[in-house]
Amino acid sequence: MKIKGLISFTFLCITFSLVKAQQFDMLFVKSDRLFAVKERMFSGDSVAIKWKKSLIKDGDKLLSVKPGSVMDKQQNPPSGSKHDYMSLAPYFWPDSSKPGAVPYIRKDGERNPEIHLITDHAKADQLEKAVQSLALAYYFTGDEKYAKKASQFLHVWFLDSATKMNPNLQYAQAIKGVNEGRGTGVIETIGFSTILNVVRLLDDSKFWTKHDKEQFNEWFSDYLNWMLESKNGKAEYNAKNNHGIWYDMQILSIELYLGKTGIAKEFITTTFKRVSEQIEPDGKMPLELARTAALSYSTFCLEAWFKTATLGDNIGVDLWHYSTSDGRCIKKALDWLLPYALGEKKWEYKQIHDYSKKQLYYILLKAADRFQDDHYYNLAMSLKYKESNKIIDIF
Repeated sequence: MKIKGLISFTFLCITFSLVKAQQFDMLFVKSDRLFAVKERMFSGDSVAIKWKKSLIKDGDKLLSVKPGSVMDKQQNPPSGSKHDYMSLAPYFWPDSSKPGAVPYIRKDGERNPEIHLITDHAKADQLEKAVQSLALAYYFTGDEKYAKKASQFLHVWFLDSATKMNPNLQYAQAIKGVNEGRGTGVIETIGFSTILNVVRLLDDSKFWTKHDKEQFNEWFSDYLNWMLESKNGKAEYNAKNNHGIWYDMQILSIELYLGKTGIAKEFITTTFKRVSEQIEPDGKMPLELARTAALSYSTFCLEAWFKTATLGDNIGVDLWHYSTSDGRCIKKALDWLLPYALGEKKWEYKQIHDYSKKQLYYILLKAADRFQDDHYYNLAMSLKYKESNKIIDIF
């Protein structure tokens, strides 16, 4: 079957001499598969060389980029400290019928441009993409300039006392006239899981020291405690829609990165209940279908399930094949959605924004691998969507 050679070299498990020299744990990628890619690059494989050049191009573009910080925003959070992350709820707008236009009112799917006046969310997104690209460029080239720049991004956001973010989201996705922040804001750090996935690629670099790692781990330990114990964190845990499964993904990412495997295995047992909460027996996800961008949110929710299931693989927990007594499961959710997402069937729900099929690329490749089905692989290849930094997503 083609499945065993998914994306040609990326799913080949080749014995590579560096395996013994460099050992690391990653969240979404098996180390032997990374070594296989590296082996193909060293052996002169034309596809691998092309990919390497693309990674270098991405990395080089970032070398002159100034890392962003929570200190860059012009507004002060209610705490008075810019070190506290801050953002506004994207779908809430001024109410012109009220004095001072508050409290803001909800317009689902319509982003209030006012949110861009606070830069923390955009800077966090920049951080995720930059660290991933730079860490990959360092790993596949060995050039310390990429590790040095990645370390700079990490220092500015997590470590340096003058610029680092406090480990909380107390003031994320605030609604003016209603609250100073809320549980749904926790979703704004799902990109941190990407950082945790690639940061170990920097372990051999002189620019990512033992002390750096200790401080970095301490930051995430504090953040994990906030996520588990705070009012906003608990509210997000109790969310029934995509926010709930994205919360689980974040918790598991941090726990596994910090080596808390026993705690992670205990936590993921609560994730199984979300299958019956979110997925219907026919595969529909009704809480996502109720949104004004129902196709986008259904795909977004599936991505969360797939990433959470991948994390489960690290601790021997199989979410991929779990099914309730009435047939609810993540595979059925995928199979229900695909004909609509690929344009084979007419979408009967709201979708007020353009939909990009590239959202399916990662999902389809993971489905091909975990469900051992060439059909998903062929669909992924039909999308013709490849970016150099996506090398990390397709294992």
